[in-house]
Amino acid sequence: MISLTEAPFEPGALLTAFCAGRDETGAVASFVGLARAEGGQASILELEAYPGFTESAIAAFAKDAAARFELQDWRIVHRVGKIAPGEAVVFVATASRHRRAALEACDFLMDWLKSRAPFWKKEHGPDGARWIEPTAQDRTDAQRWD
Repeated sequence: MISLTEAPFEPGALLTAFCAGRDETGAVASFVGLARAEGGQASILELEAYPGFTESAIAAFAKDAAARFELQDWRIVHRVGKIAPGEAVVFVATASRHRRAALEACDFLMDWLKSRAPFWKKEHGPDGARWIEPTAQDRTDAQRWD
């Protein structure tokens, strides 16, 4: 399941809900990404998404991940709009029968979200606004799965 939201979310509550009733699941892995202040250079992170298109792209990739890692379930919550430093930007959870699959699938999904998902990111700070592109390391991290 995918949710794009402008509202802040509570990662702990999402994880608790995701884990509920899993009597055949052996492992749940999760990741929470937070907005950074970048040493005072970022006061707001702004993310834009194209409604419908972004969710469809994420869903297609997540379904591929579910098949690749034999996931029982997955959950992605991603903020859009303006996000303050310290607030959660993304939550990813994966469930599988075994630990390694859950961990690798979570890492796989995050690498794709960070470098290839159709989001447009802008950082606002004391020197104005600037667009953010994936770094060389972000691209390298994602390529290791190809």
